[in-house]
Amino acid sequence: MALPSVMILPLLIVVAAGVYYIYNEVMHYMAKSLVRNKVVVITDAVSGVGNECAHLFHKGGARLILCGTNWDKLESLYDSLTNDADPSETFAPKLIILDFSDMESMEDVVAEVVDCYGCVDVLICNSSMKLKAPVQSVSLELDKNIMDANYFGPTTLTKGILPTMIPRRSGQIILVNSIQGRLAVPFRSSYAASKHAAQAFFDCLRAEVEEYGITVSTISHTFIDAAALHAPESPSPKPNSFAAFIAGQLTHGVRPSVLANEIMRTVNRKRKEVVLAHPIPRVALYLRSLLPSFLFAVLAAGVKDSVVAEQMQ
Repeated sequence: MALPSVMILPLLIVVAAGVYYIYNEVMHYMAKSLVRNKVVVITDAVSGVGNECAHLFHKGGARLILCGTNWDKLESLYDSLTNDADPSETFAPKLIILDFSDMESMEDVVAEVVDCYGCVDVLICNSSMKLKAPVQSVSLELDKNIMDANYFGPTTLTKGILPTMIPRRSGQIILVNSIQGRLAVPFRSSYAASKHAAQAFFDCLRAEVEEYGITVSTISHTFIDAAALHAPESPSPKPNSFAAFIAGQLTHGVRPSVLANEIMRTVNRKRKEVVLAHPIPRVALYLRSLLPSFLFAVLAAGVKDSVVAEQMQ
């Protein structure tokens, strides 16, 4: 008996949804198996994204080396990972204090990381320092602090780990960067500058180490929206115009769990470049290349609107 024509479309949708679900489950299972026994270093492991990555890779059977600035928080993360874990399926993480504001300690940190397992398969540079302020209010000292956290720290750690990957002709280095490494937004000059510098460094590195079988991946995401999980959304300011809406979309965040899953997929698929953003920031990236004058005008209009809004308060 033939199906009525009105039933064909809903049936196709159900079948497609089922296939998509099965595909995701298979890929999720494969993702875990692909990181098993891999030595994975995660910087700023106690942050929202670092914490999510730690749980994800630990469940997948990776040999984790978790880095952070606070020992108590690292131990708390260690407990959360090991309390309910199966020792036959997972490895107890190694903990290392890593503070990019203390660049003189980097040589000792690199030695400690390498001593854990003798090699590193995956390095995830996740640390970041954010700042929102007018250019004229940012001191040179603060500029240097941001560059240490967002550029000199990750690049120095990478240079230290790289010699363990080259002789083995394998490894992957992941920079968890920001879309502002590709697109600058007003009032974030120091942050955007540090992210642009990091993006350029890892783009150069990618070409230099490809002959050794080493993959360099960059993930450009919008702001981490950790607060959205715990707090209700605040209403948008009424005085803002379309230009301000565009600027707001450029800073619309992603959840830590979403970013962590994207990092896992990047490791497994060895993708070299990932943009994790909503449509408006993606369009802005194209405008930056194709119609830069239009984008500059939109961003400038957003700044003017914000000044007017402050004056009206």
